Amino acid sequence: MTELDKERYEHTLGVMYTAASLAMCHGEDIDKALLAGLLHDCAKCLSGDTKIKLCKKYHLSVSDVERSNPSLLHAKLGAFLAARKYHVKDKDIINAIASHTTGCPHMSLLDKIIYIADYIEPGRKELPNMEEVRKLAFMDIDDCLYRILEDSLEYLNSRDISVDPMTEKTYLYYKKKREEGEE
Repeated sequence: MTELDKERYEHTLGVMYTAASLAMCHGEDIDKALLAGLLHDCAKCLSGDTKIKLCKKYHLSVSDVERSNPSLLHAKLGAFLAARKYHVKDKDIINAIASHTTGCPHMSLLDKIIYIADYIEPGRKELPNMEEVRKLAFMDIDDCLYRILEDSLEYLNSRDISVDPMTEKTYLYYKKKREEGEE
């Protein structure tokens, strides 16, 4: 039901190892980072229709933006499957999987690690500022998170792609936090 194709499998291993490296650097539990990285895309290879049907079956909410772009559902559905199919009991791991696509305000360190590892893993195609973002991930995780959110919104807006409201909310939260820190 949730098998990964070769490309997604390689990406998953990249995220898993990058998450472990970030966890070592920032003092997070390495085993949690490894498991969250391993399972973060466990629902990614399902078709859009299947994602929507499974969300309906298991009473997981689907927003209008998610309905029009079902790929966004893989994070919340993946968190559900991590708990239900793979018997993950740790809420930190489940939350990190759930928030790895859109982010969320008040992200935990593990949430940030998985979000960032998904973006910077070595197999990820080169994106603008990638070299700088990769360095920043190991120097200042909060600045890195903000930079990724900013770059992601710029990318989506420049291509007139619908932005999930949670991504916008996350960006605004961390922008405000950053501005308050500068005072």
